[in-house]
Amino acid sequence: MHLAEITTLRLGGPARSLIEARDEAQLLDALSVADEAGDPVLLVAGGSNLVVADEGFDGTVIRVLTRGMTVESDACSGATVTVAAGEPWDDVVARAVAEGWVGVEALSGIPGSTGGTPIQNVGAYGQEVAGTIASVRTYDRYERRVRTMAAADCGFSYRRSRFKAEPHRYLVLSVTFQFPLGDLGAPVTYTELARTLDVEIGQRARVSDVRAAVLALRRGKGMVLDDDDHDTWSAGSFFTNPLLTAAQMASLPVEAPRFAQPDGRVKTSAAWLIEHAGFAKGHGTDRVSLSTKHTLALTNRGGATTAELLTLAREVRDGVRDTYGITLVNEPVLVGVRL
Repeated sequence: MHLAEITTLRLGGPARSLIEARDEAQLLDALSVADEAGDPVLLVAGGSNLVVADEGFDGTVIRVLTRGMTVESDACSGATVTVAAGEPWDDVVARAVAEGWVGVEALSGIPGSTGGTPIQNVGAYGQEVAGTIASVRTYDRYERRVRTMAAADCGFSYRRSRFKAEPHRYLVLSVTFQFPLGDLGAPVTYTELARTLDVEIGQRARVSDVRAAVLALRRGKGMVLDDDDHDTWSAGSFFTNPLLTAAQMASLPVEAPRFAQPDGRVKTSAAWLIEHAGFAKGHGTDRVSLSTKHTLALTNRGGATTAELLTLAREVRDGVRDTYGITLVNEPVLVGVRL
């Protein structure tokens, strides 16, 4: 099998060996056998955050296809929900909204698996998954044992976690969430979402309305998977929003977006930097280009190669650096390639 068949970019060469693990025992057995043999391992679930070399992966690819969800709920403590790593993330969000589990409604429409969410500390429209995670159950490949980590021990920060910091150490087996119950979502903190919902910043809206608004916003940006829409043949946002020192931020034009962070740094918009460095929506070729709907997504227009995609990524990264002195950092995991 080519990795292009199981990644949302639809790019990537062949896997030397592929194992599909549909339960936890299969998953742990496949990983243990590969590790004991010293065979390189690539873990793939939703495939939404991977850029794989055209040459493929010379090792064992393990597809995490585990399923399952357990729920404990009462009016006082809320809902404690444990989800298997392979469960599609948006299915979990849809269930949360239907059940009145509050705190992930703004994370609607994000592709990929539940097990991938704590690794990236997935976030959108003012919410981060870390806000509702109680614990993460993992297999520690170094110590060869199952470990459960409380959220406080996961090292969550903007698009970061201890799992991302040590990418070859931990396999996420399941994630336990703690949700408050209610009809109203968390306070809306993102300006675009507040405007769409017609509420003020800090006000709340029905969870179902938040989900509908977020899905509409994401579709408008080509960020909801659609086989017929090449703008969605991407890995989502290719670059993270830069976190800058006050001095770095002062070097940018006054109109550049800026959001103060608790640690004293300032976050700005990667999309703004890209656009104002001269890269418009659709910039590229008939094979790879920036999305025609959103400049943060690099897309496969059909028949592309990973090499072509990375050439475009370097052009954008270097153009922003030359214009503003800021080096954008890729969000997707690169397999067998460098940016």
